[in-house]
Amino acid sequence: MQYSEKVLDHFSNPRNVGELPDANGVGEVGNAVCGDIMKMYLKIENNIIKDVKFKTFGCGAAIATSSMATELIKGATVDEALKLSNKAVAAALDGLPPAKIHCSVLAEQAVRSALADYYARQGIDPEPIVGKIDAGCDSCTH
Repeated sequence: MQYSEKVLDHFSNPRNVGELPDANGVGEVGNAVCGDIMKMYLKIENNIIKDVKFKTFGCGAAIATSSMATELIKGATVDEALKLSNKAVAAALDGLPPAKIHCSVLAEQAVRSALADYYARQGIDPEPIVGKIDAGCDSCTH
């Protein structure tokens, strides 16, 4: 399986790893079958993602996509983060092998899950804003 230099860099030197004790949005997605589990922590102030951290249990591509997703949304508005797609994550990493595309889908879902939690903590129904969260991954091939 061929990985881009960016995937290898984000796997070897992941950005924004850890937990945020003062997070006001936390989301977790994953699938025990494939073993990839992502937990995303957001600190949102005035509609801006001031800080973001992640913890991922999974393969190198899962770690790299989590790392890149945090880089793409850090400093962004909530609305910008809601538009983050798995295709944008994969493109920012200069592509992923077909068998690892599901990792970028999980990264997108982890961000959405954390944003859903952010809205829920404010008493706002997140589903009309964030959409339905698919917390698993049906396309796992390993």
